[in-house]
Formats: sequence, structure tokens, C-alpha cells
Amino acid sequence: MKIYTRAGDDGITSLAGGERVPKYHRRVEAYGSVDELIAWVGLLRGFPETTEKNEILINIQDQLMRSACILAQSGKDQEPAVCLPDGQAVKLLEDEIDKMEAGLPSLNSFILPGGNLLVSYCNVARCVCRRAERSVLRLRAEEQVPEIICRFLNRLSDYLFVLTRYLGFKLDIEQVKWPMP
Repeated sequence: MKIYTRAGDDGITSLAGGERVPKYHRRVEAYGSVDELIAWVGLLRGFPETTEKNEILINIQDQLMRSACILAQSGKDQEPAVCLPDGQAVKLLEDEIDKMEAGLPSLNSFILPGGNLLVSYCNVARCVCRRAERSVLRLRAEEQVPEIICRFLNRLSDYLFVLTRYLGFKLDIEQVKWPMP
């Protein structure tokens, strides 16, 4: 099978199920943003400093793939729970956040991103997650989107923020605080 079909050369693509929509359609934007996030989480997995987090990062990618599967379907023809993220996915993220936060100093200011390549990539992944969440919420305002996807993306951005802090602390990277003026 060839990777190219030429069917999208006119700026139109097919959703799962066959409906044809412009490539800038809000549904394509939503699953495309989730797809980008999957790639960023994969990048995080490639660092030796995240080896202890690989299991959760792979789980996150799986939940995001499930979300993208649902988002790629037209709102009226969605598969039942076959592709939905695991109902425990949000709880798993919350448990991981709690574990990491238990060993971190309290935070009472904003942190400027940077100081280390991995920590910076983590921050970029968090920003991409927030953008994906906004795209999904825009879609949800007009079409059916399972609530678990929105909850998962919201909690994932929290997880990525805490992972950023955790890795910075573990690697002894100075985290520059930005006090509100």
C-alpha cells in the first residue's frame, strides 16, 4: 500500500467513516493537535532521565491515540466505547501528580520555562496539550465529544507541568521564578 493517495491534494480529507471535510475543519484541527501531543510525549520518552516514567508516558500516548481515534470520527457516527480513553486514566494522572508533588518544594510563583533541554521540551508538551484541549473544547461546543477526552487533556496538562517541576528538581536545574509584578 502506498502512503500517498493524492486524495487530499485539493485540501479535503476523510474522517473515519468516510465523510469528507476541509483539512482546516475543527475536527481535523482537534485530532491533529492531539496527534502532535502524542509525538511530543514520545520525545519525552527518549531521554534517559525519563526512564522511570516510561510506563506512564506510554499509557498517556495510548490514551491520546484513543482520543484521536474518537475525534477523527464524524460526530454522528462515533464508535461506542471501543476507542474511548480508559475511565481510570484521569485518576492515574492524579495519582502520579500527587506522588511527584510530595517530593517537591511548595510553589508560590510562576516559573519561567527553560534551563534544560528536557525540562523545556516538557514545557512545550504542556503548551501543546493546552492547545489541543482548546481545539477539542471548540469542537465540543458544536459537535459531540466525549467528556472523558476533555477531562483527560485538562489533567494531562497538570501532569506535564508537575513533571516539568519534578524533572527540574531531580536534575538540580535552577527554576527561575517569575513573581507577579
